[in-house]
Amino acid sequence: MPVHLQKRAWLGALALLGLLAGTPHALAEPWPSKPVHLLVGFPGGSTPDGAARAIAEPLSKALGQPVIVENKVGASGNIATGQIAKATDDHTLGIVINGNLTSAKMLFPQLPYDPARDFTYLTLIGTAPLVLVAQPDAPSGKAFFSAAVAAGDKWNYGSVGTGSVAHLGMELLKARVPGLAVVHVPYQGNPFVVTGLLGKQIEMALMPPGIAQPQIKAGKLKAIGITSGRSTLAPEIPPLSDAGVRDFQLEVWTALVGPAKLSKAAQDKLASVLPAVLQDAGVRQKLFSQGWQAPASASSLALKARVQDEAKIMQSIITSRGIKIE
Repeated sequence: MPVHLQKRAWLGALALLGLLAGTPHALAEPWPSKPVHLLVGFPGGSTPDGAARAIAEPLSKALGQPVIVENKVGASGNIATGQIAKATDDHTLGIVINGNLTSAKMLFPQLPYDPARDFTYLTLIGTAPLVLVAQPDAPSGKAFFSAAVAAGDKWNYGSVGTGSVAHLGMELLKARVPGLAVVHVPYQGNPFVVTGLLGKQIEMALMPPGIAQPQIKAGKLKAIGITSGRSTLAPEIPPLSDAGVRDFQLEVWTALVGPAKLSKAAQDKLASVLPAVLQDAGVRQKLFSQGWQAPASASSLALKARVQDEAKIMQSIITSRGIKIE
């Protein structure tokens, strides 16, 4: 081959190598290349577990790989959340609740992850307001809060534990209702909160609609209001704003996250399939039956904004009320 043709061929080969070197994703293996593991920090039958199982099968179909739900229970979901943050296999994701991302770092200084640094936010999965319930003979609306303020610290409220959304939500409510001084009584779970209400050890509590409604319908508890606007989960319950409570919006939610180093290929693939998964009628019905509303937006930006906004509110409540985990 003439020298000038050899030189041209050599230069062409170098150019091709340079092009391939500058585009690593062109040679990258498609994602996912193996089963995806979905960690849940709560037991089977819990609402976060229900959210995970509602999306697992349709997400598996969309990705073309099995999606395996694994329950890693402990420390209010923080053990599983820490494992998600440290995952390095590019195929580990997780279902977390708002407390894991918005208040845990303030309550647990030794938390093994940083919510602002250690995660890729993918999407909200489900949201739900809470219902403020009281004794069945309690007054309604504004009269209820007048009575609660007049009672001072003689009235108690229950929650599922110090630092829970129900606890922090009630402390936020106290900040929004001047003079409200109701005292916190922590329990080990919502069934115990219900028992405390029925036994009249406590006067009020915030709890999920699915737990509150059977007691309300049976006439054993009274719904004072819901912590959001009107909700399809409890359409018959008015918002607390109808009782004169202003600037008070509170929801529990669950979200899908991955580790901070989740590959761009994984992020792009998930962004392309998650909106359709969460708009699927079957998925929405499964979420609804678990006590969740499907989110209005399935974007990572919407989740990130929500985490940032709520973290500021929780920081304010935890600091101003001096809340600590003993």
